[in-house]
Amino acid sequence: MSQRVMIDLEMPADLAQFKLPLAVDQRLQYLLDRQDQGETLTLEERKEAEGLVDLAELLSLLQVRAQRVAQSTAH
Repeated sequence: MSQRVMIDLEMPADLAQFKLPLAVDQRLQYLLDRQDQGETLTLEERKEAEGLVDLAELLSLLQVRAQRVAQSTAH
């Protein structure tokens, strides 16, 4: 069962801040590239990749929602 949680966030002026830091994104791409090339990731690497994908998706969702809020307050 899913739950809804309300969080008050101060939105940064630069919405691009809602992304993985470069080194973290590079690590994720490295793991995904290895997997795409048919390499078997260790259990730890798979968990790491899954966690980073989840984090990237959350940050993308925050960016989209922040853009919607910014657009609605601009009108």
